[in-house]
Amino acid sequence: MPILRTMSKGRVPVKIYTDEVESTAMQQLYNISQLPFIHSHLAAMPDVHAGKGATVGSVIPTKGAIIPAAVGVDIGCGMSAVRLTIKANDLPDNLRAIRLAIEEAIPVGYNMHKSDRARQSTIRALSGGLDSILRKHKKIYSMHKKPYQTWIRQIGTLGGGNHFIELCLDENQDVWVMLHSGSRGIGNAIGRYFIELARKDMGQHIVNLPDKDLAYFKEGSKYFDDYIEAVEWGQDYAMANRREMMHFTLEVLRKKLRKFGITKEAINCHHNYITREYHFGEEVFVTRKGAIRAGEEELGIIPGSMGAKSFIVRGKGNPQSFCSCSHGAGRKMSRSAAKRKFTEDDVISQTQQVECRKDKGIIDEIPAAYKDIDQVMDHQSDLIEVVHTLKQIVCIKG
Repeated sequence: MPILRTMSKGRVPVKIYTDEVESTAMQQLYNISQLPFIHSHLAAMPDVHAGKGATVGSVIPTKGAIIPAAVGVDIGCGMSAVRLTIKANDLPDNLRAIRLAIEEAIPVGYNMHKSDRARQSTIRALSGGLDSILRKHKKIYSMHKKPYQTWIRQIGTLGGGNHFIELCLDENQDVWVMLHSGSRGIGNAIGRYFIELARKDMGQHIVNLPDKDLAYFKEGSKYFDDYIEAVEWGQDYAMANRREMMHFTLEVLRKKLRKFGITKEAINCHHNYITREYHFGEEVFVTRKGAIRAGEEELGIIPGSMGAKSFIVRGKGNPQSFCSCSHGAGRKMSRSAAKRKFTEDDVISQTQQVECRKDKGIIDEIPAAYKDIDQVMDHQSDLIEVVHTLKQIVCIKG
């Protein structure tokens, strides 16, 4: 389906791949479209909804400036998925033991490993970059307790909110492992630090912004290169975190199931990140806030809500979306509203075919709090094609 709506009242147009956008999200899109360094236009994905400063589900191309709050505090948050060489009938009838074993192996929420469990090659690859960042920005120490010990013990941990680990079946009854997480506490500290630094760096000029959360660093300014260094490290950390989590999950499955292998279709992609790309005749910074890259023939992951379908997709490289697509179903209800409206019984009824926690601690992640994933997919048929349709059978939430 092509672009459904275009907002043209800002400095640049906003091209929107859905006809359902809440008023708060529309205002945020308008605010960003007024900034003087946006290149060509903004693109809003079918799962677009209000975020902090910038909308979740937006693609923001910029020349000569970067907005830290548009990336947010979960730097490098994204998805990973692998297909196993076993079928549904190789799984036990009761999947509870598998879920509990994964929950025991991988800390969730605020928890972390009790010791350094990540592979030493991973730790070594990340150590030097963090040393450089912390030497220049010592305040991050006070924002993140014992950063050197904590960041290592949090590699291979899930976090909370909408992060998850799942076992899924595709249309051929092949088994997949899929997970969603980001840069954990250290990424959060880095994000908050530079968001605040951008506000201070703008000084009195911040009053001219439509929203203070759109404070930005101009290329060549004092902290621009430092932020690029920090955000790229956070993205590398998030990627490594997912890689280690996948390693731990597969270790559990190898103990619980018959021997299996992994197909070549392993995918690990960010959906909160900055990258340099070439679009409409210029090299620009592209900030994808709740969107994944969908370049021609590139594989990506679009998860639905817990209990719904998810998709492995192949990008079409559509230039109007800056080669992007949605990162999921997108929330239609805030977490607090979901907690007010739904009960544990509602969670049970909406996740009947999924082995997962069904307590009050995950009411805010109930499927009804999210948009209809089928409609989201229909709205981006110009951006991607579906390669595999997955159905969750085990879900671990933070």
